[in-house]
Amino acid sequence: MRHIFVIIILVSFLFTACSQNEEQKAQNQSKPINQNQHKATVQEVVQVTDYTYLRVTEDNKEYWIAAPKAEFKVGEVILYEKSMEMKNFTSKELNKTFDSILFIDNASVKLGEGVMNQPLKPELSKEDISVERATGGITIAQLYNNPKTYSGKVVRIKGKVIKINTGIMKRNWIHIQDGTSSGENFDLTITSKDQTVVGEEITFEGKISLDKDFGYGYTYKVLMEDAKIFKSL
Repeated sequence: MRHIFVIIILVSFLFTACSQNEEQKAQNQSKPINQNQHKATVQEVVQVTDYTYLRVTEDNKEYWIAAPKAEFKVGEVILYEKSMEMKNFTSKELNKTFDSILFIDNASVKLGEGVMNQPLKPELSKEDISVERATGGITIAQLYNNPKTYSGKVVRIKGKVIKINTGIMKRNWIHIQDGTSSGENFDLTITSKDQTVVGEEITFEGKISLDKDFGYGYTYKVLMEDAKIFKSL
């Protein structure tokens, strides 16, 4: 009789342990693998030159996302992790101001299909131009040939404006070329609050920074920051 009692206790213990293990396993399976991962359903897709704007819903909340240009479809479920919120962001191409929009650097469609990892920085080609060096300034080739020489210093560079992204992180991101190059480096990115237009030949004066990483695809080996348009007297 005593042996039977012991066996019953052992069986009860094993059953309880197995039940707890199954319950714990089920709880773990119900948790997302990555706690930082967002899962949103695409409700609207708007394409512009460099970005894809997505109106999405997540947990009964609706919001807008700006992603590097890629193909998405209404109804798709996308996954993303990192995001940067921008308030009162104006898209000139859409003539629309978003009260709030999240910029993401990459996203993937659920089940791993259609992975999109393009950088936010646009792809640029070298233009066939020749811009005269600014008085007291340097060329893009000189800058890239000896970047450490100019690190932390204010320099002056004249070039043709190739592309502009406005209002990103409260500044304008301007790409210029002057026809010179160092290896594959022919384009200089400049951040400035001053206004200019694509196609204009202009001189900028600003501080050179190296190896800047703002996240979300904005990484630069060489960058001119807080630049001002230089106007000779």
